[in-house]
Amino acid sequence: MFKSGFVTIIGKPNVGKSTFLNKVLGQKITIISDKPQTTRNTIRGIYTDDDAQIVFLDTPGIHHSKHKLGNSMTESALRTLNSVDLILYMISGLEKINDVDRAIITRCEKLSTPVFLVVNKIDLIKDINRLEQNIQSYKEAMNFTGVFAISALEGIHTAPLLEDIKNQLEEGPKYYPNDEVTDHPERFLISERIREKVLELTQQEVPHSVMVTIDDMHQDEQYVHVLNIHATIIVERDSQKGIIIGKHGHLIKQIGTRARKDILDLLGTKIFLDLHVKVIKDWRNKEHYLRNFGYQET
Repeated sequence: MFKSGFVTIIGKPNVGKSTFLNKVLGQKITIISDKPQTTRNTIRGIYTDDDAQIVFLDTPGIHHSKHKLGNSMTESALRTLNSVDLILYMISGLEKINDVDRAIITRCEKLSTPVFLVVNKIDLIKDINRLEQNIQSYKEAMNFTGVFAISALEGIHTAPLLEDIKNQLEEGPKYYPNDEVTDHPERFLISERIREKVLELTQQEVPHSVMVTIDDMHQDEQYVHVLNIHATIIVERDSQKGIIIGKHGHLIKQIGTRARKDILDLLGTKIFLDLHVKVIKDWRNKEHYLRNFGYQET
């Protein structure tokens, strides 16, 4: 009997949702960094084996936000709860339950959908008693279908969790071909690779203000095996533009070099990457730009 279904991964920022999805799929589908709110869009990752196909939804971290982008990201994550067969509620074993967690639990309790509590980052736990107390506080807040302790980064206990996910699903069709691991277009995946490098190389307020758009992609007329990519890095202030460009253009060259390598791995073809920086003041609070950049439903 072949099983299939949709599974959302929800939780606060930086609990390891994207790391888990990449580990399960065996390749990099969604970008990761140590910056909060790295994932801004709900990203589908497709796991297929001989027995099942699981369509994972990697969602933005749920958090209290001071701007419209953050509110849109949280609503995007919460909307997935209503259209899946299983909810993976991921937490960090290092953190205690708080008001955001209780709000997530309240939303989950209103549904009939089964919920797995996935306690991540156990490889970093030194105080086992503290871990057990943290888990107990979550179990007292909700009656979960299952509770799992894993390390997404190290792959500890991720395989057994995957089997339990499959056991929870019912018989169903294969929605995607065997070799398809995401249904997002190449332009989106490329823009995310570039944004990831900005996150890696900048600090403080810059990462949260960055958006990347792909302005043009075409095969080079002279070198047919080269793909020309022209992209714009969007920020909110002139000072942020100066930081990203760097002295004598040093930083934007670093961003381009690192992004080029990742995009080459993604596409398997040589590329020419042309990056520019543009300022759109306070774009995270302007609905027009949020819709254009795909963060709000039209």
